[in-house]
Amino acid sequence: MTIWWLGYIALGTFAGFFAGLLGIGGGSVMVPLLVMMFAAQGFPSAEVMHLALGTSMAAIFFTSISSVRTHHAHGAVLWPIVARITPGIVLGTLLGTHIASLVPTKALGLIFTIFICYVSVQMILNIKPKPHREMPGTLATSMVGAFIGGLSCLVAIGGGVLSVPFMTWCNVKVQNAIGTSAAIGFPIALGGAIGYIWNGWSVAGLPEGSLGFVYLPAVIGVAVASILTAPIGARKTHQLPVATLKRVFAAILLVLAVKMLWSLFSAP
Repeated sequence: MTIWWLGYIALGTFAGFFAGLLGIGGGSVMVPLLVMMFAAQGFPSAEVMHLALGTSMAAIFFTSISSVRTHHAHGAVLWPIVARITPGIVLGTLLGTHIASLVPTKALGLIFTIFICYVSVQMILNIKPKPHREMPGTLATSMVGAFIGGLSCLVAIGGGVLSVPFMTWCNVKVQNAIGTSAAIGFPIALGGAIGYIWNGWSVAGLPEGSLGFVYLPAVIGVAVASILTAPIGARKTHQLPVATLKRVFAAILLVLAVKMLWSLFSAP
């Protein structure tokens, strides 16, 4: 068991840094690695994807707290936007976790991989939507939040890959978009974790240490490390060549997603 604890800590170290740096929550790298780690431990193959998604959302909850504190200290969080988008986020996350609980593991893995490929291509090409307008009103922003929250929970991301492009399209400075996205990741992670716990509560055969679809030992290991490294990544947002790091990160995501899909479909 010790080796898995070390694995969770290593995963949290890596995911936390990039969560803080790019405002992405860290789920995009956590999910494929958790799937492989859970499968290697002999967790039920029919639920391994649900456990990875739920565990990732619970870990993002802690990462987002650490990341947003650093972004707030730099004055990068636009709290009025957070307030307008949060009601939709909460509704979308609860709906998204319910949908995810009904989808088979292999189908979920395929959805996740397609989404990661889309995100990776955007990162590699460094696609930036041209700014055309200001942020919409409360109702429209909340509706956008529902979409972001629902999709984020379905693929266990903090929402940054959707909310950052949306905000930059609305003329929000990229550093503010990343900082605000980190704050938006908090209600996504909270609603997502609650939803995965609730929808997995009555599922039989889950490994010891599970709370619904959330595997607590992994959450603890990942969270402890990511809380320490997320602020480092958040500070580096203003210092490092983010575009270059995005391309490297995207290449890693593609490899992990393909490997995860292979492990899911090659399992008996």
